[in-house]
Amino acid sequence: MSGSGSMNIFDIAGRAMSAQLVRLNTTASNMANAGNVTGSAEEAYRAIKPVFTSVTDSPGVSTVKVSDVVTTKAEPTKRHDPNHPLADANGDVWEAAVDSNAELVDMIETARMYQNNVQVLNTAKSLMLETIRIGK
Repeated sequence: MSGSGSMNIFDIAGRAMSAQLVRLNTTASNMANAGNVTGSAEEAYRAIKPVFTSVTDSPGVSTVKVSDVVTTKAEPTKRHDPNHPLADANGDVWEAAVDSNAELVDMIETARMYQNNVQVLNTAKSLMLETIRIGK
């Protein structure tokens, strides 16, 4: 099937699942760094996001790939905490530029999309097995 060079249902769903896995990994990285503080705005963690690109094999046959992972332009939150060990001379620290609520929504959406592609693979497999069974 995949020897011809064109994408089949397994290639399409597999690539989509790989892209969603990258998305889930970036979300996990963002969640792991949410709430981290540093002594300057430049050092503060900024959320990362994957950039998806459509990959078209022929009309009606396309999937997705991750073309890049970029750092968002969100600015870290400045907080006055003179007792924090990382506080600067003014007593300020900068909290990571991560919206935990948005990341949780992203994580749920990613898991659902991944599961949808698992279902596509399971359906394709079942249909192929049924076709083989009918052919016997």
